[in-house]
Amino acid sequence: MSQESDERALTDEEWRERLTDEQYRVLREAGTERPFSGEYVDHEEDGSYSCAGCGVTLFESDTKYHSGCGWPSFYDADDDVVETRVDTSHGMHRTEVMCANCGGHLGHIFDDGPEPTGQRYCINSAALEFEDK
Repeated sequence: MSQESDERALTDEEWRERLTDEQYRVLREAGTERPFSGEYVDHEEDGSYSCAGCGVTLFESDTKYHSGCGWPSFYDADDDVVETRVDTSHGMHRTEVMCANCGGHLGHIFDDGPEPTGQRYCINSAALEFEDK
């Protein structure tokens, strides 16, 4: 994105007012919820998943699948709504996935997903909100 969104300009205090404690920990501090604890791990409704921080639609339910990893998994996302960067925290080398609009941490992406992309977007439920179709 070439222009900073309004959400990227929010202060820490404004984020704390907007988000629950868990959403803040995940989205703003790059936290991770415990495996199999999130609201959307086994969620199977038709609709879309948006960023809990700013409301931008990130994933469609038809790209969600059960990977067995303990977090909601998707095999595709639009490059305009997510961005990635290298994450070497915790002694690992991973690719972090963030909301392109607000910069919130969503989770990580791995190259062990199903066809047609072969990717697994491993996303924290706390970073998402669901809207029925």
